[in-house]
Amino acid sequence: MRLVASGLAHRFQGTGNLFENLSFTLESGEMVAITGPSGCGKSTLLSLLAGWESPTEGEITREGEGKISWVFQNPLGSPKRSVIDHVSLPILAGGASRREAEKLSYQLLERFDLSQQATQPYATLSGGQATRLMLARAFAAQPALLLVDEPTAQLDTHTAASVNAVLGELASTNTIVVIATHDPDTASSAQRVINLKEFAK
Repeated sequence: MRLVASGLAHRFQGTGNLFENLSFTLESGEMVAITGPSGCGKSTLLSLLAGWESPTEGEITREGEGKISWVFQNPLGSPKRSVIDHVSLPILAGGASRREAEKLSYQLLERFDLSQQATQPYATLSGGQATRLMLARAFAAQPALLLVDEPTAQLDTHTAASVNAVLGELASTNTIVVIATHDPDTASSAQRVINLKEFAK
């Protein structure tokens, strides 16, 4: 997948532009951080890239096809479903057997330091664990575009560093990874940074 944004501007009714004159190209295999102060439009830009909203000005052109996954800042899961069930679902949807799906899911849970919680229900997870679980599930779906909103906000420094490394690995598998973040360490782990403060009105 390739995304080309040309002359983007966006505002909500009764407000000024959050950003304007924003142009960039996103290529497969690239990890990009979206930074800027609170309220500058980071999450809004993710919505535009996902196609959930249309920009007030400009356009986004998508070349190629593929799944789009989004990991939200406040993740939601099925409270009674086990951790491994959450990760297995997209693998099963891709045609794998239950045995294959659970094997791959467990490997992913190990990478996100969740293997000990594999059989626990989602409702028992901490906020940081829930975020890591949603990242593992997104990884399992093998998306062409992964949008991540503040992935390290609830994580300690060590865990945040490991999550940043895994996101970089996912980008290396020809996924476009776009991360909205306040975390300078997350931003520095990306190949490129788009600072929305530079495009504010």
